[in-house]
Amino acid sequence: MSKPTAVILDFESLKPATLNLSSLNNVEAEFEIYQQTRPEDVVSRIQHAPIILTNKVKLPAHILEQAPLCRYVGILATGTNNVDVSWCHKNGMTVKNVENYGSAAVAQHTLMLLLNLATSFNRYNSDVRQGKWSASSQFCLHHHPVSQLEGKQAVLVGSGAIGNKVADLFKALGMRVTFAAREGIRDDTRPELDSLLPTADVISLHCPLTSSTQALVNSNRLNLMKPSAFLLNTARGELIDEGALLNALKQGKLAGAGLDVLSEEPPPADHPLITANLPNLLITPHCAWVADEARQRLFDLAMSHVADFLKAD
Repeated sequence: MSKPTAVILDFESLKPATLNLSSLNNVEAEFEIYQQTRPEDVVSRIQHAPIILTNKVKLPAHILEQAPLCRYVGILATGTNNVDVSWCHKNGMTVKNVENYGSAAVAQHTLMLLLNLATSFNRYNSDVRQGKWSASSQFCLHHHPVSQLEGKQAVLVGSGAIGNKVADLFKALGMRVTFAAREGIRDDTRPELDSLLPTADVISLHCPLTSSTQALVNSNRLNLMKPSAFLLNTARGELIDEGALLNALKQGKLAGAGLDVLSEEPPPADHPLITANLPNLLITPHCAWVADEARQRLFDLAMSHVADFLKAD
């Protein structure tokens, strides 16, 4: 009996040259591996495959309709927004993402963004490289703002594995942490986000992108925040109205923002948040998850999920 075909559409996104790929051998399938897949090539690469694996290649319903043999869609990530999961379930396809593979890495990155903002690290580091410390009339420089995080109030949106890891790190710094209620869902145990914003010193986003969380942080909510507050996003770029954020930063309505995600990835070179070149806006290239240990765990868990599916099928 021949092995089923398993297609990986964007293997390059996992940086496979740095991974131990031996767990491929645990899957009873014939792998067709593509480093990248352009939108116009997706159908031709999946139409014969019972198993499809994707990270960021989008699989909406009109594409999946053209893969009549597909029984399993594996998402090489935690977020499921690139796959029409509802359509898959309605049509008898199993969809499996990889949860909690990089919680420690993303939490670490979130903390890094906050510490950089709170200490004006980039600005002071730039000053040293430009010779401003050497030219100083005294032993130190202190012309950029520095905030002590101990005692500050952090509001976290999203209480999954990553959110809880971030909460632990923030608490270790002596911060007070509150989880906001999920958007659009009544929760008598947690306050609504709007009620928390006026007193929050840090807002950190760790929720999935859904119709309820699209533009979760908009101009109205930014106006509720203190001008001394920091906004962090290591989840999905579309959670924030980027135009509203840019205006808030330019107008001094927000002390700073740290983003690892943008609404378009990769972003165009003229993306307004990038070209603004604001000193209190830190942007990293969706790399919070890329620690070697996290990517290895992601790959191994993804292969384990496929193997389990085939054994049960």
